[in-house]
Amino acid sequence: MTDIRVLLADDHTAIRSGLRLILDGCDDIEVVGETRDGAVAIAQARSLRPDVTLMDVRMPGTDGIAATREIVANGWSRVLVLTSFEIDEYVVGALGAGADGYLVKTIDAGPLADAVRRVAAGEAVLSPEVTRRVITGFVATERPPAVDERSTWPSDLTDREREILAALGEGLSNADIASSLFIAESTVKTHVSRILTKLGCTTRVQAAIAARRAGLVP
Repeated sequence: MTDIRVLLADDHTAIRSGLRLILDGCDDIEVVGETRDGAVAIAQARSLRPDVTLMDVRMPGTDGIAATREIVANGWSRVLVLTSFEIDEYVVGALGAGADGYLVKTIDAGPLADAVRRVAAGEAVLSPEVTRRVITGFVATERPPAVDERSTWPSDLTDREREILAALGEGLSNADIASSLFIAESTVKTHVSRILTKLGCTTRVQAAIAARRAGLVP
């Protein structure tokens, strides 16, 4: 099995050390780099191409949200924001920049490692309750990021893709969608990938926001 390659971006040395200890202790995860600055995180993501970048929000120089936007826009890494600040403004900013999830640093070691695995696999890591709250807030205040206005969506989606997009709008995981629609999880992943391409979205959270904008979710 190929290791999941992780870049750590946090301005606290002790936190980076703790994260490295946790993640390097997993058989399937390898920390390939670390930095305390967002600008350096961008440079390292470009050169190292990690599978996942664990990104803090507040850092000297370039902040985590700006760094996330640059990294995701260029396809250098998926980003999982891990911070001490559970503030709606930061959550919305991070997800709008293309992060695949948002966690606070009180998370335990096991769930953190699992979150890294899920993000590497293309999942979002917000709980359904948090996802729905964030998406609802985003719909009320922002346009869906990374959605091409010229797209003919959702008319160019198949019926199954519309079903799955609606499920994304509910904050469901791939496993939950597979169970509810009685299809294989691998099939869900294929559909999600096609949906993101058709919508011009970078992440499933952005697609979920778009689903609510389109009225696919009550």
